[in-house]
Amino acid sequence: MSKLRIAIQKSGRLYEDSLQLLKDCGIFVNNGKDQLKVSVDNFPFEIMYLRNSDIPQYLEDGVVDIAIVGENLLIEKEKQIEIVQQLGFSKCRVSLAVPKDIDTDDLDYFQGKKIATSYPNTLKKFLTKNAVSADIHVISGSVEIAPNIGLADGICDIVSSGSTLFKNGLRETITLLTSEAVLAKNPQLDEEKEKILEKFLFRIKAVLKAKKSKYILMNVPNGKIADITNVLPVLKSPTVLPLAEEGWSSIHSVIAEERFWEVIDELKENGAQDILIIPIDKMVI
Repeated sequence: MSKLRIAIQKSGRLYEDSLQLLKDCGIFVNNGKDQLKVSVDNFPFEIMYLRNSDIPQYLEDGVVDIAIVGENLLIEKEKQIEIVQQLGFSKCRVSLAVPKDIDTDDLDYFQGKKIATSYPNTLKKFLTKNAVSADIHVISGSVEIAPNIGLADGICDIVSSGSTLFKNGLRETITLLTSEAVLAKNPQLDEEKEKILEKFLFRIKAVLKAKKSKYILMNVPNGKIADITNVLPVLKSPTVLPLAEEGWSSIHSVIAEERFWEVIDELKENGAQDILIIPIDKMVI
């Protein structure tokens, strides 16, 4: 039986989240700390731990079949790779930043200036689109130090919380793009590997759906069941169970986390009591 070769960043911000996603999908990885290639016993996977910047090329060449990688890196490397699923973690943005004593956020500040970056292709496209001419200095790491040592007037780099910029006397001005972890694939997978990928995607979607939802149950007077049902954003219809106390029922349903407080307020206004909210581990629709 074929195995799907999946690339994961061997260290850094994506590593832990990628392994947690596999665990949530029921794929358990037992490997020594220094192993770079590992087979999985309970799913047809072979995991390869690679340097983040190498993953897009390995995907395009077919060395690996799929990968968990930052969307910003795929955009930068400009490879023929298909994104099959947004994963919702490791969110960041590629932004321009300047020394904190520069009092303008205007893009024109960079006209004729030097910009240090690890994302030259992304930056060049952005500057060209906005008719800004600047001198791009490519740096593989520690981009934030460039203005402090006189190498550049500003930088273009990934930003998450902004704390690294702050510590280096910089502040964010303009966002070029937003990014998150994605599942990407080589477009030339054979039929058998496509079927394995479909099974993996099914598990991923069940996990992601659960993370965005909560299980809700409450006690409701029977005369208010219709009103409560109209409020609940249910999948099909809520579960209604009679309580030992006459005239009361327990209603069970699922609620989107983003609407949680809005819906809770409406439920209370319509007579719901003893409302419990429970996390969902997996959600198969």
